[in-house]
Amino acid sequence: MTSFQNTPAFAAGLDAQDPLRLFRQRFHIPPGPSGQESIYLCGNSLGLQPKAARAAVEQEFQDWERLGVEGHFHGTSPWMHYHETLTDGSARLVGARPVEVVVMNNLTTNLHLLLISFYRPTATRYKVLMEGGAFPSDQYALESQVKLHGYAPDDAIVELVPRPGEHTLRTEDIEARIQELGDSLATIILGGVNYYTGQAFDMAAITRAGHAVGAMVGFDLAHAAGNLELYLHDWDVDFACWCTYKYLNSGPGGTSGVYVHERFANCPDLPRLAGWWGHDPSDRFQMKKGFRPMPGAAGWQLSNAQIFPMAIHRAALAIVDEAGGMAALRRKSEQLTAYLEFVIGDLHLPASTLEIITPADPAARGCQLSVLVHRQGRELFDFLASQGIVADWREPNVIRLAPVPLYNSFADVQQVGAALASWAAGAR
Repeated sequence: MTSFQNTPAFAAGLDAQDPLRLFRQRFHIPPGPSGQESIYLCGNSLGLQPKAARAAVEQEFQDWERLGVEGHFHGTSPWMHYHETLTDGSARLVGARPVEVVVMNNLTTNLHLLLISFYRPTATRYKVLMEGGAFPSDQYALESQVKLHGYAPDDAIVELVPRPGEHTLRTEDIEARIQELGDSLATIILGGVNYYTGQAFDMAAITRAGHAVGAMVGFDLAHAAGNLELYLHDWDVDFACWCTYKYLNSGPGGTSGVYVHERFANCPDLPRLAGWWGHDPSDRFQMKKGFRPMPGAAGWQLSNAQIFPMAIHRAALAIVDEAGGMAALRRKSEQLTAYLEFVIGDLHLPASTLEIITPADPAARGCQLSVLVHRQGRELFDFLASQGIVADWREPNVIRLAPVPLYNSFADVQQVGAALASWAAGAR
């Protein structure tokens, strides 16, 4: 581990050695109050716009303009098969086989589609396990799914909570709860990374534990895709979904990815909500009754591709591949986040004032650090904004800071440390 120093010169030296430093130039950095580039640490909420995004969408506008409906077959990238251009990149992104992934719809829509298939409760096996304080969309989705099957959420949904005095979950406690629920547990659905604390869960261990008691295991990867190295196939995960507008920089409300393990690739009788675009393409245009799903995750599609959001996503995925994929991004991310942890620790503030609640173990976190501010939290957030630092405020008193390896620098992080030191000097 590098012996860090909290100085501009040291940060500049790290940036000079950074093999990914030039990728920052591939993104539009919003201006701060002074008119200069802001220090954007909010990629965990909305990633920045790739400069290639506009041209990617413009190409589809041009094809629409000159071809009309024939753009489906004769466009630069024919729309009929457009989603297929995202398959290989998505598979690399999440550690899957191409048959196991598809890009479609939006995140919560896809979560519902997957739960229809992978939450199949019985009279005795009907429990769902999730983390307490999960993002509200996941909470609402599960509430409505268990109600759909006639169960009461307070009975069917089991929430994992940290031990008293702790902020994050221990893997051994998750495994123990799974074993305790045993054959009453139908489905596990956790966030790969908890949005509030920034904790990355041991997805391999959780999947093993879930399968040992006969449960289906899935993950909402909204805060994990593009943030962590994922190996969904090797981990034997049953299903997963993710958004593309956070660490994948594919635009507000962008499209979503789905993973379904290949063991389900040829299971046409697996219950699902069917749509025309998921039907076997060999006779899709014969418009017959009787749904026959495509093999793999593609068989969960409902409608034809959202071309404009997918064009942005395609441009963004290309940048990830050009940067060397998630292994390269993760190497920088671990060092960048460790440096942020260092400059915060260099304030020497007591935990009763400011406390990082994200795990210190790099394997148990992505690039986000969640800082619990016990007093004057909102004032600190507003102060950072006045200094051109774009962070994220979460009630009641957490500031989320996420240095993203594609466009954040070590100089960004050092300047955040300087701003925090300035605030701390005035707050004492």
